[in-house]
Amino acid sequence: MIVLRSILFNLVFYLNLIGQMIVLSPAYFLLPRKKALVVPKNWARSNHWLFAKIVGTTFEVEGLENIPKGQGYIFAPKHQSLWDTYALLPWQDDPFYILKRELTWIPLFGWYLLKQRMVPVDRGARGKVMAAVMERAKAEMRSGRQLIIYPEGTRRPPGAPPEYKYGIARLYRDLKVPVLPVVMHPGLFWPRRKFLRYPGHFKVRILPAIPPGMDPDDFLAHLVDVMETASDKLLLETVDANPHLPLPPTAAARVAELRARGV
Repeated sequence: MIVLRSILFNLVFYLNLIGQMIVLSPAYFLLPRKKALVVPKNWARSNHWLFAKIVGTTFEVEGLENIPKGQGYIFAPKHQSLWDTYALLPWQDDPFYILKRELTWIPLFGWYLLKQRMVPVDRGARGKVMAAVMERAKAEMRSGRQLIIYPEGTRRPPGAPPEYKYGIARLYRDLKVPVLPVVMHPGLFWPRRKFLRYPGHFKVRILPAIPPGMDPDDFLAHLVDVMETASDKLLLETVDANPHLPLPPTAAARVAELRARGV
């Protein structure tokens, strides 16, 4: 049954993406930029409904009171799955990404990105190019937008040892805005590089914002400590609440280690 539900969900998920992108393009491109965000936000909500109805997977968001009000900030979630690239858009007022420029070359999808003033970058860029990217990010932040960036850079399986990149410390130093850490384990239900989708319920936990002004090295050490401690706690909660889940080796090993330590 899980295989059939997974196949159906994957099919409907991509049909939903393509269909909405085509049908809603006239409204999206005619609306002012910020008002046009209603299109991707409603697309995200429709995916939540499909995930719940087809697969049987639901979630809840905790810590919404920690979101800074009336200012720009860096939104820094754990990254485990395709799910977390779009799922929290409805809770962001006016988000943007620093993303590889090749994504903006994709017909229609890339035009959607450019409409929202995403900041494209050549991953091999150095010097003046990166300085220009930072200036763009600062300009967007001054208008009160939220930069979404994954501290570990790429998707990591649940329970894997942390591999935080120094890039977020540079952004924290240069942008001078709060950083909002977020932990979650969608990778247990929507694993990376697999087509299977598993039913259950999980939580997204938004942690208190880290204010600007710390030394970048101290900030990074603090971010890793805060996020990994919260992530471990939430991993145990998620596994206990979903005993049917087939855990990936990284998660199984981490759970066993935490249990042995009496966490």
